[in-house]
Amino acid sequence: MPKVSLKKPSPSLDMTPMVDLAFLLVTFFMLTASFREAEPVVIDPPGSHSDKLLPENYILVNIDALGRPFFGISNNQAKEKTLGRMLQKYNIQLTEKQKKEFMKLSVFGVDIKQLPQYLEMSDAERQKFKTAGIPNDSLNPQLKEWILYAAQEANAVYLEAKEKAKEKKQDFKMEKPRYAIKADQKTKYIAVKKVIDTFTDIKIYRFNLITSYEGGSKKE
Repeated sequence: MPKVSLKKPSPSLDMTPMVDLAFLLVTFFMLTASFREAEPVVIDPPGSHSDKLLPENYILVNIDALGRPFFGISNNQAKEKTLGRMLQKYNIQLTEKQKKEFMKLSVFGVDIKQLPQYLEMSDAERQKFKTAGIPNDSLNPQLKEWILYAAQEANAVYLEAKEKAKEKKQDFKMEKPRYAIKADQKTKYIAVKKVIDTFTDIKIYRFNLITSYEGGSKKE
């Protein structure tokens, strides 16, 4: 008697759950992503063959082609405390909204008296805002004070985190605060030297000079 051959069903894979998962992931990243504020000035640093990256915990001074200094702190906790000290020193009042806006800035370059007005502007208005940079002279040494307070607060945050990790017997991977200068390749040497002197005046003798890696991406 002949055998009856049964047709085997062709295998199929339901991709609906995978599509749903993909859309969930896209939605998650869209909702949790934080957009970086546009920098108020574009710096085109000189090229070099160094392939070292800028560390995560840094205090940075940008100098544009006109020699104007801009300032930034990567550590948010130190940044908030530094702002508080500067506001207290110069008796400047900021609203909570303005403080939150300040925390979004990667760098800024205005006199602290102009800060409330500056923080109320849109990104486009800030790009057009006429500024001489952060004052950096003997009569108005604001840049030196920003660097000094930021160094003190960043070191305090570092030591506190190190002590907590020690108490909990956890691995401690946080870097010490590093200092960096990023100057445009068209910046005059005298403007860079003035910022270097500002660092050395407060006994900071080691800092990184940010350059553009000749392979393409920004390095230090």
